[in-house]
Amino acid sequence: MKNTFVIDNPMVVDRLTLLRMKETGTRKFRSIVKEISAFLAYEAAKELPMREVTIETPLCETTQKRLDVRDIAVVPILRAGIGMAGGFEEVYPDAVVLPIGIERDEKTKEPTEYYCKIPENISRYHCVIVDPMLATGGSIIYTIKLLMEAGARTPVVACILAAPEGIERVHAAFPDVHIYCCAVDSHLDDNKYIVPGLGDAGDRIFGTL
Repeated sequence: MKNTFVIDNPMVVDRLTLLRMKETGTRKFRSIVKEISAFLAYEAAKELPMREVTIETPLCETTQKRLDVRDIAVVPILRAGIGMAGGFEEVYPDAVVLPIGIERDEKTKEPTEYYCKIPENISRYHCVIVDPMLATGGSIIYTIKLLMEAGARTPVVACILAAPEGIERVHAAFPDVHIYCCAVDSHLDDNKYIVPGLGDAGDRIFGTL
């Protein structure tokens, strides 16, 4: 799928299998989510611009490259996205964290907002939206709209699992958005859960099963 990038690193595939297993407990699940999120953060860093700098090595002067973006915003979608924020903070230690609260109406399956605090200078930030599951795409699309209407540049999306239906819906609304994920699963079931999936990521992260 265009503008969708799947991390097929064996380390990630192994950890994802552990996440899928129903016997994986809360503590281990939470730890693996953080670990996988760091892998995603490295992959999403491909979007960051570089600048040339002149430095001195022990042997000579040379021109090398450094990141040209100090202003990175990690945007976790509450509540499950909080479980991923720690992994991204380890890779982007100077990033600001801008949580956005969105929940799915169980009848309409559409997102509703309950918390949003976007800074006025959002245009200076390179935004990375994080949410473990890209299912219907509703929450992701809603978050992208909130950010861009506030003046943000086109954000990047990072998730652990994605459904084809959700990817298609996000790209229908925002064709230029890049999505980074660890797997694209088969489909959504009648309750809009990803199959084979890993269950409710939020419940498994927070132990509210």
